[in-house]
Amino acid sequence: MLTMPTIYEQLRADIITALKARDTATATALRTMDAAIQRASLDTGKPIDEALALATVRKAVKNLTDARADFEKGGRADLVAANSAEIAILQKYLPAGLDAAKLEALVVEVIAATGATSKKEMGKVIGALKQRPEAALIDFGAVSKLIQAKLP
Repeated sequence: MLTMPTIYEQLRADIITALKARDTATATALRTMDAAIQRASLDTGKPIDEALALATVRKAVKNLTDARADFEKGGRADLVAANSAEIAILQKYLPAGLDAAKLEALVVEVIAATGATSKKEMGKVIGALKQRPEAALIDFGAVSKLIQAKLP
């Protein structure tokens, strides 16, 4: 039986491919990510597994996205382009998120299930969403805005 490689195994294989192709930008981005995953493993004292690799890649993409916004404010087009390229490279390792319609339907369903009636109960809704099997695919930053829009 052929199994899919884990995110980390795929990342390691892609580093070798990038090095052989002399693609320094990709190789550097992937090596940085590899080091971050290994550092996260050491910090938590846990072996590298799918959840750790996914969380680390997600965090890196979020940090790069935040930095890109700062670079745009500062008018640094060169850094914006470099950040965008690195984000594109790393996003290949993240699972596809839920589309807007499915996300909205899920939020409406959870609001009804929790009985939330005001923005004060937003934490209850987000907590319930984090318990769902789809939680790994949810961008909670976007969900927070959606919940605020749905609750009076």
